[in-house]
Amino acid sequence: MIEAVPLKVVKLPHAAGLPDYATETAAGMDLMAATNGDVVLHPGERSVVPSGIAVAVPPGYEAQVRPRSGLAMRHGVTVLNSPGTIDADYRGEIGVLLVNLGAAPYVIERGQRIAQLVIAPVARAVWETVDALPETPRGAGGFGSTGMTDIGEKGAPGNR
Repeated sequence: MIEAVPLKVVKLPHAAGLPDYATETAAGMDLMAATNGDVVLHPGERSVVPSGIAVAVPPGYEAQVRPRSGLAMRHGVTVLNSPGTIDADYRGEIGVLLVNLGAAPYVIERGQRIAQLVIAPVARAVWETVDALPETPRGAGGFGSTGMTDIGEKGAPGNR
């Protein structure tokens, strides 16, 4: 069963509509561009696109702004700071930081679905300062270290 989290929302005057879930079991609801007209995003360019909504996320939760997979796959347009985090104490308009990593200009139209909004529980860390960390088979092996063979790759981090 999917947990229903109450989410207060203000539909701002320039909103194109409220976010909605595309399917019965979708994790994310689609955010729409609340622009005054078309916005052209040239290759390598980024822009904050207004959503036209402000939300009050309940304490203990966050809202995550995530890319739409089809937009990223077909056009190379994605959420730059993915996932963008909307904290429970933020009350301003949700802006979507889009970047065009594709080869062609991309036109964002008013009302277009540009990102997904996912509501997720928050866990907060409590630091425990120690002199050493427990050993693991991986150790300090970083980028690419779990894909190395027994022979290893010269110059790879964590190479043994």
